[in-house]
This record gives sequence, structure tokens and C-alpha cells, in this order.
Amino acid sequence: MANSVKTAKKGKLFERILNSIEKTGNKLPDPVTLFVLLSTGIILISWMASTAGVSVIHPSTGDTVTVVNLMNREGLTRILTGFVKNFQSFPPLGLVLVVMLGAGVAEKSGLMQTAMRNSISKVPSKLVTATIIFVGIMANAAGDAGFIVLPPLAAIVFLGIGRHPIIGIFAAYAGVSGGFAANLMINMGDILVASFTIPAAQVIDSAYQGTPAMNIYFTIASTVLLVVAGVFVTEKIIAPRFPKYEGITHEENTIIDEKEQKGLRWAGISVILLVSLLVALCVGENAFMADSATGSILAWEAPLMQGLVPIITLFFLIPGLIYGKITGSIESDKQAVSLMGESMKDMGPYIVLAFVASQFLAYFNWSNIGVVISVKGAEFLENAGFTGMGLIIGFIILSSFINIFVGSASAKWAIMAPIFVPMFLLLGYNPAVTQIAYRIGDSLTNPVSPLFPYFPILLAFTRKYDKEAGIGTMIANMLPYSIVFAIMWTILLILFILFNIPLGPNAGIYYRM
Repeated sequence: MANSVKTAKKGKLFERILNSIEKTGNKLPDPVTLFVLLSTGIILISWMASTAGVSVIHPSTGDTVTVVNLMNREGLTRILTGFVKNFQSFPPLGLVLVVMLGAGVAEKSGLMQTAMRNSISKVPSKLVTATIIFVGIMANAAGDAGFIVLPPLAAIVFLGIGRHPIIGIFAAYAGVSGGFAANLMINMGDILVASFTIPAAQVIDSAYQGTPAMNIYFTIASTVLLVVAGVFVTEKIIAPRFPKYEGITHEENTIIDEKEQKGLRWAGISVILLVSLLVALCVGENAFMADSATGSILAWEAPLMQGLVPIITLFFLIPGLIYGKITGSIESDKQAVSLMGESMKDMGPYIVLAFVASQFLAYFNWSNIGVVISVKGAEFLENAGFTGMGLIIGFIILSSFINIFVGSASAKWAIMAPIFVPMFLLLGYNPAVTQIAYRIGDSLTNPVSPLFPYFPILLAFTRKYDKEAGIGTMIANMLPYSIVFAIMWTILLILFILFNIPLGPNAGIYYRM
């Protein structure tokens, strides 16, 4: 058994703190209710600020921007008649649902789970920890599957090499949750946050164009860094806390059967063919995926950038269909469509959230409150001399703190992007910088937040091997990951800023209107 008693004693302080945070966090309303309250607050504030004659000078146009009253006849009429249009034009809605058509098939056909099992079942024991953390980070591209499949699988793998299974659980969870903003490829997270960042930047500069790839260079570097940091924490801090496991090993089968192997092989071949086709369409003097005016495949107008969402969808959908057909999890087109329907069903809570969030964002933009807050905030920060690295680090800390109480990344960014993206833009920072600073903060406290949706699942997995494990056990062993990730990730961002290294295609550190 694990040294759970010792861990619990050490974790009493953590438990008291976390119990207090949990009690406070449970008093917060549901994100849907929160957006309803915020929308109501925006309407009331617009009335009060308009009555007071609040206004600012727009820094790029020189025009006077005043707060618009949403409580007069014109404003209330606009609210009443805009409900459906606000929802239909909500940027993240279509992006997320389209990608989920493919990702849902890949997950529900069993492809994602089999790929995860296969990726860590045949590696040398010395590389198991690094592989598990790496797969955990990459699993974020598969949505929720990584949180549910990888930790118990990692426990089995660790048992197989004679190590304590809980170490594997913690390493896997750290990779999936703590490395949430890192990856080697563009995925759902990139699309989701960019869909809030771009319109938020356009509040100040209507000519601004961005893509979901705006952070890809940084997230690739982050993946390498977090794997190294995660291995260090696991082997030097977490592993010494656990003696040799003396419990009964479970009989879960990690062997991939012949059908699964064949399905995985052909799904992999389909990915190679898709990549080859994509590369072929990107090369040449008149490449199909290149911008016809500039010849660049990374320009905003390029079909590659404009078509990232359907491309990503196909990269999930086609391998998922092939895998499902070979393994028998998809026997007909009707079943494939049914899996798509199931994935849409799983998105039900998100659709409800998107509806209320779309109303809040519309009211926020109509009222001009975002422009006023951004200009006033930028003026305050400049007058106070609080700019540069201090500003970036402070924003990361703020995002980390808020993440403890509000687990939904989209819900937080929907609120924060309209305020902080314009504010940082006015201070000369590219919206890509603001976005990645938020994403870093949003990831750091995932492993230690009891309000994070998958935290209870982590506890359940751990108790399978240590019946006495509690919240203190979780926090005591996950906190080192959060601390080390925070230090290393922040240093990495500072280096990118100091050396003016682009965060992604056409996404430098500084922005000039």
C-alpha cells in the first residue's frame, strides 16, 4: 500500500485550504447562471455609465467612444430582436460543433482509446514516465478521452514494470490537465480560444486577423519543456513518496487484439495519406492552399488558414471511420451518423453555455463598455508603470487563480478576452501573447483544483490502489507539478518575449495598429 497515512498528515494543511476553496467555489453559480447575471449587470452598467456620460478617445481612430444605454427603448428592442442572431453568429459555436463531428467519431469508434493504449504499451521502462506525460499532453486533442482513459491505463503500465501504480496515475493526470495548453498540433483548444480572441481584438482594430495557429510555435516548445519538467517532478519528488506496491495487481488487459491492431494500422495509413495530400496541396508555385495574392500558405487569406476547421475535422473523421469499419464498432453509415449524433448530444451543455455567452458578448460589444475598460485600463497601467513582464506574469497569476473557481476554459475566456485582449493590444502586445498567457494560467491550476470536473475521477482512480487516499493526497502530490510547470512555462514565455520569437505564423510578440 501507499504511504497514505503519511501523505494525509502532510496534506492536512492542503486539505483545510482546499476545503475552504471548495466551499467558496460551490457557492458560485453555474457558468450559465453566471453569464445571465453578467448580462444583466452589463445592461444596468450601460444605463448608469451612459447617464454619467462616460466616454474615451479611441486610440486608433481618434473618435470619441461613449457608453451606449441598453435600457432605453432602442436598447431593449435590440436585445429582444437580437437573441437568435446573437446565438447564430457566436464564433465558437460553429467551429466547435464542426470539429466535434470528426473528433466524436474518432473517440466513440474506439480509435483514440486504442491509440493511447498502443502508444505507451511498447516503450522501454526508462521512457515510460516521459511517454505517459507526452501522451497526456497530446491527448488534449482528443477531448475528454485523455482524462478518462489515460490515468488508469498508466497505472496498469506502471504495475507491469514493477512500479507503484499511483505514480503513473499522477504523471498521466499532470500531463493531461497541467499540460492542457501544450501540444504539437492545432486542436480544439486552439480553435476555441482563437474564436474569442479574434473578435475581442477587432473591437480595437477592425483590420486585425488571426488564426487558430497563432500559438502553435509556442505550444510545440511547451510540449518538450513540460515533458522534461514532468519527468523531473515524477522521478525526483513524487516517486520517492511511494514505497514498493504490495497490493494485488489487477487483471486489466492492455493487449491490443488483432482487429484493433489492424484498425489502428489502417487508420495510421489514412493519416499519412491525408498529411501527404495536404503537403502536396501546399507546395508549388500556385499551391491550392496558398494565398493567391502573396503565395503564402500561412497568410490569413490562405485556404490553409481559412480551412483549418474542416481540415482538422477530416483528420479525425476519416481515420475514425476506417478504424470503426475494420474493428466492427461502425458497421454502417447509419451507425457512423449515430456516433456523430452522440457526440453532438455530449455537446448539449456547451450549446446552452454558448447561447447565454453569445448574449453577454453581444451586450458587451453593443454597450462599448469593453472599449472604455480597455482604454482606461491601458492608461492606468501605463501611468502606473506596470507594463512589460510584470504585466504578463500578473495576468498569468490572475488566470490561474480564477481557474480554481471556474473550470470551463471557454467560459472564463469568453469573459476575460473582451477586456484583456484589447487592453494588451493597446499596450502594444499581439493578441497571441495575451491568449497564450491566459492559456498558461488556465492550465497551471487544473491539477490541484477540486472544482475541476475531472478531479473526482482522479480521486476515484487513486482509491482503487489506496483506499485511504483523500483530497489531501491528491493536492500534496499534484501541487509540485503545478509549481514546476508554472516556473518553467513562465520562463519560456519570457524568453519568447525577450528575444521577440513569434508565437505562431504571423503572430509576433508586438502589434502595431
